[in-house]
Amino acid sequence: MLKLEDSYRHKGQRRELVNVIRKKGIKNEAVLNAINAIPRHFFFDSALHSHAYEDKAFPIGEGQTISQPYTVAFQTELLEVNKGDKILEIGTGSGYQAAVLYLLEAQVHTIEFQPKLYERTKKFLPRIGVKVKFYLGDGSKGLPQKAPYDKIIVTAGAPVIPNDLLKQLKVNGILVIPVGNRVSQKMMKLTKISETKILQEEYDNFAFVPLLGTGGWR
Repeated sequence: MLKLEDSYRHKGQRRELVNVIRKKGIKNEAVLNAINAIPRHFFFDSALHSHAYEDKAFPIGEGQTISQPYTVAFQTELLEVNKGDKILEIGTGSGYQAAVLYLLEAQVHTIEFQPKLYERTKKFLPRIGVKVKFYLGDGSKGLPQKAPYDKIIVTAGAPVIPNDLLKQLKVNGILVIPVGNRVSQKMMKLTKISETKILQEEYDNFAFVPLLGTGGWR
């Protein structure tokens, strides 16, 4: 079995990573504390451990990546997570974003399109004490059987905002989703003011892997 060791060196590298993210504009101390608490090198093959605390995205197989820590922090800050929030994550991937949400004491439901990533992460996260609900399926349709949600976060680039996700959001809930083409997306924050009114805010450009499924890039 893979041995998971979190050394003083790793902890020091995490502190440096948090300083980098803070300098880039992340202000939410709870989010920064979560990033500081999670051994990101656990999510990497041992050959890549030396890169684990760089503020960069890295491949994890199946055409997917573990997101850049700044991007994870940026999306999480926009989500305005409160203790006990019921959150749907679209795109489990490595499980790093789900781990951040879990440490913020949210109830996390996470759905993954790729079977191999789903199986791998479903086994891995409990080993490091992260307890979330895992689902395999088309996240572009959301997860209607567990709706409604306080918050929804999409960790892949969508061509449009899937209407199914807005339907599954509670009134006063927040959806954070990157929207654009396959190369570059604007980060969107949508607050559901009422069943018929959505407040839409637009942020910087990011580059995510494509959202797959009927509401994404098929």
